[in-house]
Amino acid sequence: MADLFDLTGRLALVTGSGQGLGLALARGLGGAGARVVLNDVVGERLDAAVSTLRGEGLDADGRMFDVTDEAAVEGAVADVEARLGPLEILVNNAGIQRRAPLESFAKADWDGLLAVNVTGAFLVARAVANRMIPRGRGKIINISSVNGELARPAIAPYTATKGAVNSLTRGMAADWARHGIQVNAIGPGYFLTELTQPLADDPAFDGWLRRRTPAGRWGRPSELVGAAVFLASDASSFVNGQVIYVDGGLLASL
Repeated sequence: MADLFDLTGRLALVTGSGQGLGLALARGLGGAGARVVLNDVVGERLDAAVSTLRGEGLDADGRMFDVTDEAAVEGAVADVEARLGPLEILVNNAGIQRRAPLESFAKADWDGLLAVNVTGAFLVARAVANRMIPRGRGKIINISSVNGELARPAIAPYTATKGAVNSLTRGMAADWARHGIQVNAIGPGYFLTELTQPLADDPAFDGWLRRRTPAGRWGRPSELVGAAVFLASDASSFVNGQVIYVDGGLLASL
């Protein structure tokens, strides 16, 4: 049974993995045996993350590129495959958040959210899938959010992008399943990371979230790893086009 979840020797690219959930996912895949390639747009952060995982005994490498830059994406994926071997796992984790009332939301911020959260996922997945298709196998995991299903004030555009990620995941599965590729998504609830620390430090928001989530707490980044390893492994060989929510029961309860 353990062999179903074994990722030994498989090469995985995790975008936006210089910190937070992306780094936790890269660490988790590495712990399951995968060789991991981290990505970030900030070189110092990327170098630190790669050094950290190597210090933990994991096989880690790094590539700095912007997921919204089509040429950079194609070049980075080609370079990874040429130098390290075929990519068997992609985790599309790169994403940004912008908060403002919808009536005053700047178009530049709207465009930025769409570019990173949706177009970036498409560009990286397309580049990787074009190499997976001839090989007849591959795993693509898009990182969505509970906000793909539920809205809150001041994050409507972010919600729209994560809803798009859910639909894009299903579309990718419809196109690529026949090539032996499984495309699924993980929808995290509220996890405590560097980016969400200001929300956790706000007593009003922290109290609301703990009351709203049946588990009564924030998620820990390591708690996202099990779903990722499942979707990256042979255990999910007939799972396609699905969104798995890891949210402490938030979506299940009013």
